[in-house]
Amino acid sequence: MKRKTLALSLLLSAAMIGMSGTVFSDDDNKKGGFLGNWFGGNKPGVAAIDNPQYLEECGSCHFSYQPGLLPARSWKKIMAGLDDHFGENAELPAEDAKVFENYLTKNAADHSSYKRSQKIMKYMQPGDTPLRISKTRYFLKEHDELSRKMVQDNSEVGSFSKCEACHTQAAKGSFEENEIRIPGFGRWEDD
Repeated sequence: MKRKTLALSLLLSAAMIGMSGTVFSDDDNKKGGFLGNWFGGNKPGVAAIDNPQYLEECGSCHFSYQPGLLPARSWKKIMAGLDDHFGENAELPAEDAKVFENYLTKNAADHSSYKRSQKIMKYMQPGDTPLRISKTRYFLKEHDELSRKMVQDNSEVGSFSKCEACHTQAAKGSFEENEIRIPGFGRWEDD
């Protein structure tokens, strides 16, 4: 009986390692490994956009921000003010606006199992309703070492709102440090 139990344990361990490359991982920059994902472990980054209509409509003017970058209350406020959307009229037909609001609030940071979304919420004060991702406490903490020369004065970036300018995998929901390439400065390395 012991040989069967040992053989089964070894087989299961080998299968788990082969499927994931790791059994456990506490590193924020790596996936939770097979067991972490199997038992509901958090996923890195934020959920990628899976609503083609939202991606097309919002992406026609700017980077389509993932819902997991702000809490639901922020998305509701943004959607309620589309007639003056950061100085532009971005009004939508009521039916489309409702679909987008439902999508954004359902997948918002405060409803997400993704690590980056949870970190955003960890830094959020009760009642905070930021309308700009770049004004969240988490964002400010993560970008505090960047100089004006790297962002605002950089003709290829220009603003913190252009996530995709430096975060090479932003569209996929990944904002990992090892994927950052600042135009004119190269790979970002946090000291």
